[in-house]
Amino acid sequence: MPTPSTVILGTGSFAPSRIMTNDDLSRIVDTSDEWIRTRTGIRERRIAGPSEKASDLGVEAARRALTDAGLTPADIDLLVVATFTPDQPLPSCASLLQKKLGIPTRSACFDVNAACTGFLYALDVASAMIASGRYRRALVVGTEKLSEVVDWEDRTTCVLFGDGAGAAVIGASEEPDRGLLGCLLGCDGSSADLLCIPGGPRDPASPPGARSDRLQMKGREIFKLAVRCMDESARDILEQQHVRADQISLVIPHQANQRIIDAIAEYLELPADRFFVNVDRFGNTSAASIPIALDEARRAGRIKRGDLVLLVAFGAGLTYGSALLRW
Repeated sequence: MPTPSTVILGTGSFAPSRIMTNDDLSRIVDTSDEWIRTRTGIRERRIAGPSEKASDLGVEAARRALTDAGLTPADIDLLVVATFTPDQPLPSCASLLQKKLGIPTRSACFDVNAACTGFLYALDVASAMIASGRYRRALVVGTEKLSEVVDWEDRTTCVLFGDGAGAAVIGASEEPDRGLLGCLLGCDGSSADLLCIPGGPRDPASPPGARSDRLQMKGREIFKLAVRCMDESARDILEQQHVRADQISLVIPHQANQRIIDAIAEYLELPADRFFVNVDRFGNTSAASIPIALDEARRAGRIKRGDLVLLVAFGAGLTYGSALLRW
């Protein structure tokens, strides 16, 4: 008997109401709208309030995904949360989401930390657990409050990130050639220092003048690796599934930088309109990036039944991955 595939039953997303434009940023750090737009494509990002935590953002996205799927929290027996900005070190963000949503206590709930590739890691793990037959329906959430971990005095990083959450409900399907066709994940830990939060304020790994309890990034090196890894991962999943690039209906890349997305489009020889982009409005929301974009694309009618959809991401770790879905 063939292993059942896993399909996305519903999606949802949520972003804080506060919008921080590039002009707003120029009032707190030495930058400008022109400087940010030409280098990243970002015009604005959402910033959570002091009382809003990653679990609060995730709850709203999860509720919308459940409503979209026509399900309730009682229908969920697996919750996987992708985040590197949880409310607190312990317990997991997933356990807090379980309580706030009212998901049954018999459910498995845990976090995954793969930074910007986190949603793909969580999706693959949840899909495998459903395929095992031990779980029926999973809620996969990517949620981040990056405004708490960026250095607001470092213009090379603080301009890039925003807060938000996205979610998907997945379940088993007996329909052939539908759902998650394949997923490839990878990590190159030898370059982990290129994008990291090294430690406490006295950590010797912190460069002079930098706060080691805040996100640090070597931008040029990360840009090159992001393009290479996302391009290779996309090509690998297409080869694995015997699919040509021109058969892809829509690519949903991690929303880190418009120039990275443009480079991937060029390497795959796909037109720009085959890519869904919202980095201009949200910035980089890490693990929330792909699920927010997926939800927006689906609700905008960019994804139709039978479409091949490619997800591809890159993040700290250095993690990377791709997933191919038949909608």
